[in-house]
Amino acid sequence: MTRTCENCGFVNQDDYDFCAKCGTPLVEGLKPNNVYVYRAQQPQINKKALIGAYIVTIFLSWSGFVAGIISKHTNFAIFTFFGFFMPFYLVQSKHPTLRKHGLIMMMISLVGVALSFYVMFH
Repeated sequence: MTRTCENCGFVNQDDYDFCAKCGTPLVEGLKPNNVYVYRAQQPQINKKALIGAYIVTIFLSWSGFVAGIISKHTNFAIFTFFGFFMPFYLVQSKHPTLRKHGLIMMMISLVGVALSFYVMFH
């Protein structure tokens, strides 16, 4: 046996006390329960930590370029790959703002590593 909702006409199972579509009580005398829906807020981004991440990324990815200019013919550019750790971590985040900053840091790292290798090989 089924219960048809008087409000929306949806056919519900016999053991349902409330309509599965609109929530109207199917049994006389029942009051609908108040349901509160809370939307999860995006976590706040720590701006100081983000600035620190930029500083670490720039330092690690551009250090080979600076060391190559100061001391000619150095192999220090190999260590500039450490500048990719922070951007790779941020690009995998579920937060869209962190992903965006991760991509920006990735571009900064790519330029720094490219310049470091240019100085190392020329």
